[in-house]
Amino acid sequence: MNDYKEKILKICNETSKNTLMETLDIEYVDVGEDFLLAKMPVTPKVHQPDGVLHGGATAALAESVGSAASYVFLDGNKYFVRGLEISANHVKSVKEGFVYARATILHKGRTTQLWQIRVTNEDDQLVSLCKLTTIALPKS
Repeated sequence: MNDYKEKILKICNETSKNTLMETLDIEYVDVGEDFLLAKMPVTPKVHQPDGVLHGGATAALAESVGSAASYVFLDGNKYFVRGLEISANHVKSVKEGFVYARATILHKGRTTQLWQIRVTNEDDQLVSLCKLTTIALPKS
């Protein structure tokens, strides 16, 4: 399982090159049977003008890990995955360190999937709770 896990994380991180995920320094760090985990550093690059993590950066992290999870847990060779809708409830501010986004599936339909993404700080305190709906479209 460990070799399989490392292979999945390597693929997720390699496909992030030259994308928004690389711009935000998002790194996929763990995967299990029902989750994908990524981390993002909280630096001035992702701050609001008043020095705290921007909600848009948090939503981008959540959508990135949820979409990557769809690719991992569906057959990414057969389907294109696209986000349909994302919602985010931001409940705690973060000024520095890392935030972690853990995507778990709530509904895995043939076409649409519903993901819950919990974004936490380094003390495992909830920062944002996000929901992402994805669609899997067959590759022709």
